[in-house]
Formats: sequence, structure tokens, C-alpha cells
Amino acid sequence: MTDKTIKFSIKDEHETEVRRTLVAVYEALSEKGYNPISQIVGYILSEDPTYITTHNNARSLVRRIDRDELLQILVKEYLGID
Repeated sequence: MTDKTIKFSIKDEHETEVRRTLVAVYEALSEKGYNPISQIVGYILSEDPTYITTHNNARSLVRRIDRDELLQILVKEYLGID
């Protein structure tokens, strides 16, 4: 008999929401013809919201994410650690 217990983690759910937000911002920037990676990096480094388009409410979405927390998530994801 296998244990079918599903673990629910608020941390995992939050990181999933951050991922969804970044994907939405990436797509909005792409739709407007920007280089999304350069624009997102510019935003992260400067915290200047004008790097992010207002198209599809992307600027408002990205401002909901704490920049320091975003950097932590990105580094952990890049390194493949929890």
C-alpha cells in the first residue's frame, strides 16, 4: 500500500506564483517587441518599473514581487537547491 499523502507547502505555492508572474511579464514584454530577459534584468538591478511594459498589466504584476525574494528564488533555482 502506498502513501498518497500530498504535502502542501506555502513556500512552494508562493514560488509557483512568482514563476507565473514572471512568465506573464516575459510574455507581455515579448508581445510588445522587447527583449524580455534584458528588460527583467534591468528591472531587478535598478528596481525602475519603466523597464517593464504596462501591457497586460505586467508592470503592476512584477511590482508585487519582493525584489530580494525574487533574487533568492532565481539563485536557488539556478543552482538547483531548495
